Amino acid sequence: MENETQMYFATNPDAKHDEHLINYQLDELSLQFYTDAGVFSKIRVDYGSCVLLKVLKQLEISGNILDVGTGYGPLGLFAAKLWPKSRVTMIDVNERALALAKRNAQLNEIDNVNIFSSDCYRNLDEQEQFGLILTNPPIRAGKQVVDDILQNAKKYLQVGGILLVVIQKKQGAPSAKKCLEQTYGNCEILKRDKGYYILKSVKK
Repeated sequence: MENETQMYFATNPDAKHDEHLINYQLDELSLQFYTDAGVFSKIRVDYGSCVLLKVLKQLEISGNILDVGTGYGPLGLFAAKLWPKSRVTMIDVNERALALAKRNAQLNEIDNVNIFSSDCYRNLDEQEQFGLILTNPPIRAGKQVVDDILQNAKKYLQVGGILLVVIQKKQGAPSAKKCLEQTYGNCEILKRDKGYYILKSVKK
């Protein structure tokens, strides 16, 4: 059984370093990412994030963007590349992942990002508002953490702001949809793909 300190949601994973450089391309946008042991999906951008990114390209957003549980940065850095006039805040508890995300921002020459440690929303400015919040939530951290991410996003969304979530059906998509409906009064399934659901809620 994997030691909990080596899990991707640990603050300081003690897994032995095993760096990779991976490529990701979606249409005309191409990014590279350094990854390592002790972070989520080190071999390739995970399938759920890929599904979310395809949906993301079709959205119209205004305002700044927040990526909760950024890992080594695929969602946040892609969004920053897609909307260069928006400021993208990228947060995680995993210090190894955050170091990689900062390195990947430099690698891809992306400077409209702010990357720092935060357990869910705890280190964010309470006055800050976003037009879009993205999350591929850390399922293995437990339902309470996932619900915290989904419910408390509402405080940080501007009116009309969008919360976009990717979650597998077998890992709780129906429960997440119910949580979002109760919190926001709405939840739309934008896409289903190989068991992954892309859920969208709007702050009214």
